[in-house]
Amino acid sequence: MKYRRLGNSGLKVSELGLGSWLTFGTAVDNKKAFECIHKAYELGINFFDTANAYNNGKAEEVLGEALKNYQRSSYVVATKLFFPMGEGPNERGLSRKHIFEQCEASLKRLGLDYIDLYQCHRFDSEVPIEETLYALDDLVRQGKVLYTGVSEWSAQQIDAAVNIQKEHKFRPLISNQPIYNMFERYIEEDKVIDVCRNHGIGQVVFSPLAQGVLTGKYKLGANKPSDSRAANDSTNQVINSYFRNDVLEVVGKLNNLASELGLTLSQLALAWVLRHKEISSAIIGASKPSQIEENMKAVEVELTTEVLERIEYIIEEVKDFAPLR
Repeated sequence: MKYRRLGNSGLKVSELGLGSWLTFGTAVDNKKAFECIHKAYELGINFFDTANAYNNGKAEEVLGEALKNYQRSSYVVATKLFFPMGEGPNERGLSRKHIFEQCEASLKRLGLDYIDLYQCHRFDSEVPIEETLYALDDLVRQGKVLYTGVSEWSAQQIDAAVNIQKEHKFRPLISNQPIYNMFERYIEEDKVIDVCRNHGIGQVVFSPLAQGVLTGKYKLGANKPSDSRAANDSTNQVINSYFRNDVLEVVGKLNNLASELGLTLSQLALAWVLRHKEISSAIIGASKPSQIEENMKAVEVELTTEVLERIEYIIEEVKDFAPLR
């Protein structure tokens, strides 16, 4: 495994991180989840991402249980808050009240004394941004959180937040967690990467394999594998947004290119994501340890300019793509 600094901070995270969205506590039973987490740790992955809203806290519980016997300094846990955790009007969003309460709840579920990276899962237009940033800074001062970040914020929102932090001398954001893969590239087009680079904020991207579509297991005109997440009605809404003929045709061509290079499609797709030095880590999901072992090989892949140009030519065939997220 290789490691990169998370933005301008001193924190180093593995180039591949292990996430728990739609997997731990939901589609993957606890035994398999533990096997995946242990395999990831064994292979050098030190960055584990979750959120309070993933199956209403169950994902945090699974992750905390799996990591409890490892040396605390050897891994980095990131979790998030924003989405509803109850029916009450204050059980959602980024108010000071919700941030403090959910930080305590996440610490309890994870079985930790502190959270390495605490992230705002979305932007909250109903709460003054100063209130949110002040609350995050207080958590850092209290030692309950070491670093803070955001997820799926726009370039303008990130820029505004950083300027407010500088004005009030708050601890700076060090991470942004956006979706990023060969089909979803808004962080390039909307200047998110540029703004974050200027402010020393690293990217920890999710869905680098487009919900498994960029593994090559889904074929144009073929039924979805019965054991895949796409075949599960409870988790397939986001995945199904990728099931378009033009997308699957491109996936087939990318798969052929990967084979020509002696790679799997997932290895090619992850290497393509990691070509950006601004990306600190690409967060993968897994339902079995063998998937992690396969994906790990991507960190050793260096794509030439010629290969990158061929990839661009292939994916140019997909137009106006806007998956659910």
